[in-house]
Amino acid sequence: MSKTIVVKLGGSTLGSHDTTLDDLVALQRRGMLPVVVHGGANVVTDWLHRLNIPTRFVKGLRVTDAETLRVVIAILAGLVNKELVAAIEGSGGWAVGLSGIDGGLLEASVKDADMGYVGEVLKVNPVVLQVVLRAGFIPVIAPLSLQSSPDRGDNGFVLNVNGDTAAGMIAAALDAEKLIFLTDVAGIYSASGELIDRLSPEQAQDLLDSGVASGGMIPKIESCLMALPSVRTTRIIDGRLSHALIREVEGNMVGTTID
Repeated sequence: MSKTIVVKLGGSTLGSHDTTLDDLVALQRRGMLPVVVHGGANVVTDWLHRLNIPTRFVKGLRVTDAETLRVVIAILAGLVNKELVAAIEGSGGWAVGLSGIDGGLLEASVKDADMGYVGEVLKVNPVVLQVVLRAGFIPVIAPLSLQSSPDRGDNGFVLNVNGDTAAGMIAAALDAEKLIFLTDVAGIYSASGELIDRLSPEQAQDLLDSGVASGGMIPKIESCLMALPSVRTTRIIDGRLSHALIREVEGNMVGTTID
């Protein structure tokens, strides 16, 4: 599927996603095959607070016990996913909401027992996405996964996974033309604070090893490196800007390329 593009819609950009969803519909009408992986950590945190369920993070990952996982599933695969699908449909597009659980799309193992039900993605089974794309729909995917281990705990075989990692592995499994991360910064910055236009995989790895890349940028860079060379181009851009996605596809968007 040479026209497939995988778009990671970050939770930090969900509040300004209106033009992004319009852009997805426009790309669909042009004959492209967009695949969306979305976040929603801020919405999950808000609902955990409403339900008086404590939450904490370790190295950017939410510690996920069984009670927290139920809220994560409800919000990501339910509220956030269906709001995005409804907005795409309302803009004239065709979309299907999925999670990594559906069709066995993602398989993962427990990353660290101390983190609870947080998964490390091991395998992508892209058949369900290929079927949805061939039928003319935009897959909209919540970052949840099946647990690959046959042992069933009180998580019911479900794990919470990092959306950036899921996007990178899905893009690689689909041999996507491009992987695009829509985030809340213009791209990757150097140690001196300058926006970096282009990086080789080796240069990107150096940023990780040196600690220049930090926080939420780390899984994005790691996912870009993981997706290459199956994916032709990976991009990190500011998804808060109006029609950032269309401008990116047309080659008019500032950001960082890793290829």
